[in-house]
Amino acid sequence: MGLGMIEAARFTPPTFAEGLKNWSSGDGVAGDHRYDLSSDASLVTGDSDFGVCLELRKSIEVQKLRSFTQTPILKETYLRIRCRVKVVSGHLPGVRIAGWAGAASGAHIAQVTQIGPSVVPTDYSQLLNVSAIIGPGLRDGVDMVWGTDPDYGHFGLDLTGQNGGIIRIGSLQVEDISALFMLHSTNILDILDYGAIGDGETPNYDAFTAADDAAAGRRLLVPERQFYIEKGLTLRSKLLFRGTVKLPVSAPFVLQNNFDFTTYIDAFGEEELAFKKAFQALLNSGDHDALDLGGRTIGVNAPIDLQEAVSTRQGYAVRRVIRNGELYARRNTAWENDIVISRGTYSPSDPKKLRNLNNSANIQAGSLVEGNGVGREIYVTSVDINTSEATLSEALYDAEGTQDFTFTRFKYMLDFSGFDQLQKFMLQNVNLKCNSIANGIMLARAGDTFHIADCVITKPRYRGLTSTGWGCQGMLIDRCHFITAVSLLAA
Repeated sequence: MGLGMIEAARFTPPTFAEGLKNWSSGDGVAGDHRYDLSSDASLVTGDSDFGVCLELRKSIEVQKLRSFTQTPILKETYLRIRCRVKVVSGHLPGVRIAGWAGAASGAHIAQVTQIGPSVVPTDYSQLLNVSAIIGPGLRDGVDMVWGTDPDYGHFGLDLTGQNGGIIRIGSLQVEDISALFMLHSTNILDILDYGAIGDGETPNYDAFTAADDAAAGRRLLVPERQFYIEKGLTLRSKLLFRGTVKLPVSAPFVLQNNFDFTTYIDAFGEEELAFKKAFQALLNSGDHDALDLGGRTIGVNAPIDLQEAVSTRQGYAVRRVIRNGELYARRNTAWENDIVISRGTYSPSDPKKLRNLNNSANIQAGSLVEGNGVGREIYVTSVDINTSEATLSEALYDAEGTQDFTFTRFKYMLDFSGFDQLQKFMLQNVNLKCNSIANGIMLARAGDTFHIADCVITKPRYRGLTSTGWGCQGMLIDRCHFITAVSLLAA
């Protein structure tokens, strides 16, 4: 017996000639009514088209025919189920392939599609071919997408429409047609074969995980659709992106074996978002210590809040590096300063506090403080809305009493200020083109040995590099250029 015949025998249910006791008028599960005990069914042995076949009288709204045999549903497997039917007399019914999906526990998996497309004969004795394809992935030609949850199925037909028709049915054929869909020959595994749905909304974490587990060294193909992954995911396999992925802002997407910026651009379809997600992965994985931008220029439309990208972390103290690339500020209103004027009280007895601020909810941490007696480069390190107080980076020198203060929050291309503490971080060979509309880098509130090497910050609007607290402790600046937007003035 050849391999094809072995596989056919593995999937195909018994023929009608082997007995109608093998066929159910329900779902095919144990205890369902059998057709050998039904007055609606009889075995015909000498049909001119089928030889031995089932003759069935349609007597209910949806007349079911299911095999009691459990057809196995295997990973990466696509099955085509087909048979031929003809109407002998009475009304012409609709005919469709149908099934019942079961888990290993015997539970019904009701959420998957379990009926195929319906066809309707146009005349008596017309030989009608009925077929449907069942498989794990939403691909062209697949009628019933079952994902990876079902372990077996009971297959057969549904007759729909008016009652009273007499229909003859040839034996069902179930064949493995996975070769039409799979990419084994190119050593690529398609995530669709593990139940991934590329509609931008359906959760796909389980499908990606199942594909990654089965890859065994093969690459994973993400085809031309958008796939939503509902939570953070780490993949061991290398990926080939033709489509894109979408994750929540806080969910990291870690590619252990092709952690490179080009792959993240392919994954998310947009450079600025790809940079944020790659940085997020860098701080959520122990497999890589550096993000190499590969010489790419990244158009930046708004300040990049780097702590927001890793919102579960308020601090980070492991060496990490961003290197070899360029960020280019695109002109829009997102770079405009946020300016708040607030009346407050200062006392030298508590020299790093402003109290009784009348609109403290609008004052942002990281804002420059200006007013009589304030001094240069004094910043807000934190704001307590409940007490209407702001904590300052340094004491004021001659501002005792109550007055109006101006709080200006500059906008930075790379903003680390959301971190309470950031240590051992390095920017190497990175060019920030601020284009006179954006500012360069704002450091974390605290931390030591922030290292900037071989970098160029070109034409910042107001500030190239700012520390609003103690994030500059032990800072290293090596072989860098700071180029002012006003070329005739000394920088």
